[in-house]
Amino acid sequence: MHLLQRLKKGLHPQKSRSKGHSNYAYTTARVRAMKSKLLPRETYPRLMNMEINQITRFIQEVEYKEDVDELAMTYSGVDLIEHALNRNLAVTFTKILSISEGELNYLISEYLKKYDIWNIKTILRGKYCGASTDEILEAVVSAGRLRYTFLSELAAKPTYEDVIEALSTSEYYSILKEYNGENLSGIENLLDKKYYDDLFQAIGDPKSKDKKLFNKFIRTDIDLKNLVTLFRLKKYGIKDPSMSDLLIEGGLKLKIKEIERMLPLSFEDFLTEIENTPYWEEISDCCSPKMDSLIYVETRLKKLRLKSAESFSHVYPLSIVPIMDYILSKENEVSNLRIIIRGKAVGLSDEEIKNQLVI
Repeated sequence: MHLLQRLKKGLHPQKSRSKGHSNYAYTTARVRAMKSKLLPRETYPRLMNMEINQITRFIQEVEYKEDVDELAMTYSGVDLIEHALNRNLAVTFTKILSISEGELNYLISEYLKKYDIWNIKTILRGKYCGASTDEILEAVVSAGRLRYTFLSELAAKPTYEDVIEALSTSEYYSILKEYNGENLSGIENLLDKKYYDDLFQAIGDPKSKDKKLFNKFIRTDIDLKNLVTLFRLKKYGIKDPSMSDLLIEGGLKLKIKEIERMLPLSFEDFLTEIENTPYWEEISDCCSPKMDSLIYVETRLKKLRLKSAESFSHVYPLSIVPIMDYILSKENEVSNLRIIIRGKAVGLSDEEIKNQLVI
């Protein structure tokens, strides 16, 4: 069945094929061809000089043409671009799943479940804020196992109770049933922890080269996620030890006990401690006790993630790493496009938009 039909009809994608041989040579070759079509970095300054309708025409001339054409009768302006970007991500990642086999397919499938978590959180947030179905669907990306048709039905439910009931047979129900309409942040945190727990369970005892590489990739991801959480807590003066619940265990270079030790510190003392971590060199020039915003440091950490994945993909060309590298790069392209159009829609200056781009 054509990928687009699967997405539209709401069928689950092909179940992850954890048995059999992994087709690394074929999948990495296809993914490298896909990566060659990503927008070059010099494109973004050009886009910043365009109006929203010009940006729409531009992306219609590149890899987003089918997405814009498909949705142009339903949406326009910023809404059209938002939905086209989301649709393109879903189609792209479903394609990667369809061409991969064996353990490779299984690990990619488990990784992309982060979109199921994202979509569930998005829908619950929408219900909490009283957002319309269309407003919720603007942020939905059906790149995981939950199909767009089902997610649309969830978004249209009148209450959060109805949403949770519709997910009663899902693997997330044991967490979701504890939601009472007021403890959303706690539920979101538990969903995030389940995601990483499931990933580590999928990896198991990483004996194969690919599982070892994937394990390192995920643990680095946890390090950077925890760093962002710490920066946000410290910058806004939150010292409550219970905030340790927001941290994810399993990082590569930042052990959970080391991170928890930083929770009671002031922002200035926290920066002193961070100087002793392996990540300080990458962010030192944008960190100071008097920094007004975390945009620069968070952008720098995102760049570090991309750079790390790209460098590893060259070292291990026939492995899962080039595929993870492409997934991160594709997500970053969509994020950059979204930052530009949203910034223009609300009247941000070019400098404000530029500071948020990860190029």
